[in-house]
Amino acid sequence: MVRYAGEREATLWAQTRDAGELTVRIGEKSWSARTFAAHGHHYALVLLDGLEPGQVYEYTVEVNGEHAWPQPDSPFPAPFVKMLKADRPTKMAFGSCRTSVPHDAKHNRTNGIDSLRAYAHEMARHPRDERWPDLVVLLGDQVYADITSEAMQEFIEEKRGLESEPGEELKDYVEYAHLYRLAYSEPAVRWMLSTMPSAMIFDDHDVRDDWNTSLAWHEEMNKTSWWHGRIVGALSSYWVYQHCGNLSPEALAEDEVWQKITAHTGSDELDITDMIEAFAEKVDRDAQSYRFSYTRDLGESKLIVVDSRAARDLRPGHRAMLDAEELDWLDGELRGDVEHLFIGTSLPFFMPEGIHMLEALDEAACDGAWGKTVASLGEKMRQTIDLEHWAAFSDTFFKVSDMVLEVARGERGVAPRTVTFLSGDIHNSFLSEVQDADGTKSRIFQAVCSPIRNPLPRHVRAGQSIIGRGLAWPLREVVERTKAVRTPHYTWRTTHGPWFDNNLATVEVTEKGLDFRWEAGEIVDGDLEHPRLRLVSDIRVDSDGDSNRMDSKGDRGRLQTWQPLGMRIVEQVKKLRR
Repeated sequence: MVRYAGEREATLWAQTRDAGELTVRIGEKSWSARTFAAHGHHYALVLLDGLEPGQVYEYTVEVNGEHAWPQPDSPFPAPFVKMLKADRPTKMAFGSCRTSVPHDAKHNRTNGIDSLRAYAHEMARHPRDERWPDLVVLLGDQVYADITSEAMQEFIEEKRGLESEPGEELKDYVEYAHLYRLAYSEPAVRWMLSTMPSAMIFDDHDVRDDWNTSLAWHEEMNKTSWWHGRIVGALSSYWVYQHCGNLSPEALAEDEVWQKITAHTGSDELDITDMIEAFAEKVDRDAQSYRFSYTRDLGESKLIVVDSRAARDLRPGHRAMLDAEELDWLDGELRGDVEHLFIGTSLPFFMPEGIHMLEALDEAACDGAWGKTVASLGEKMRQTIDLEHWAAFSDTFFKVSDMVLEVARGERGVAPRTVTFLSGDIHNSFLSEVQDADGTKSRIFQAVCSPIRNPLPRHVRAGQSIIGRGLAWPLREVVERTKAVRTPHYTWRTTHGPWFDNNLATVEVTEKGLDFRWEAGEIVDGDLEHPRLRLVSDIRVDSDGDSNRMDSKGDRGRLQTWQPLGMRIVEQVKKLRR
């Protein structure tokens, strides 16, 4: 997998069958690294340097001197590394929530067509096309540790039996290693990830649904016999399979785990099992001991990827989405002096207004604003319907909101043309824009793409739409009349969407602003092996205030149908007040 690609440096990650040396070759140049091991699995991260900005390099991989990649019989084009160039406009793909199940007709009916796989096949048909992104940002739920596939369950059954705790859910690192193998080794996706650089961040299902929702949730998990092994396996495998590849060579050099790996000078393979498990235990005990958030310089743009899961502070009286160390780091990174600022966070910062208000009310209830009985009900509601986004950590929401508005007003350097949150998690896709924010020079957007492959049942889609917009007005009426909940002094509006089918989105910097596209996979003429891409929506945003839109048939304005219901509820609230 090509993970990082800058202007002159890149990193390539691999899992190998055997211990030894992995070598990457580009023409006459080569770079090598010895493998390191964890729980009997072997890995290498090779740092490539001395490359030229904007160039495209085909490469091959050898393990212990034997050719290993690309495979001789591969139907896909030769893998390559595409380097960034400062004056070339940035283009990123992004999305979240991808289940790893077969791609036959049965699973396409239940899980939908895998939009990442469809994108990979489209790329393979035209591999050097300039339309393809510079990187893909995977914003959470790359794997589902709590909702496992038949293939994963077969592995668990053979390893320990499904009757032992935690049953069909993952228990440890070895099971995570198999789950990642299932997620990344589908041939088209494997080829795509060996060609397109990737940045990743976890969300709850990478560990377990509602991970770190609240202190009550955390205490309940710690009562089980299996949670300790699960969280240690989750965090240690996350560093190996996702996080180490997120970092630039400069950031890697400062990483405490990587420093221990590179400090090994012996000829034997370094086994990091004990070290990486101790690291995971420390992070679980003290979120401030390590930072999973990171940045990438994209030339005229900057990407900040924020950990909104492991960095939480759940202590009573200190409840925060980001602990003090994480918030200070973000405060230092949120600066202008770039054309476009992108903030990747698995959880949408600007949720549909009705859901935002409901989460803010629920947090106040859980904090005891209306007594212990309501607090208990609020906690049950929080966990049952996932009321745990930024609005449910209101103190952090307003602190980060203030930072972003300062950037947009030009108080932290020259204001960018746009500030855009890129998110996933909620199993629908949309574009929102901040309104009525006094003094801002930047347009502020929230772009969501979810799922890549895991669609919601239709009745849940309806419920999201009702709460998101249909109940926005009455919930705002309630919030504005209680002192227990703080309301923003600005508003935001969903301008496009939602779309509920599987999608992969792209955002491209243009001369006038940004171009957002959502694309879904489709099967043409029954060809399950070669899915195609279908345009869902193309939204072209002018940084001076205009936007144009093109849609595929049947995907327009699905959420607007719930507006009349919301208006009727508002009228009833007004009557009751009178």
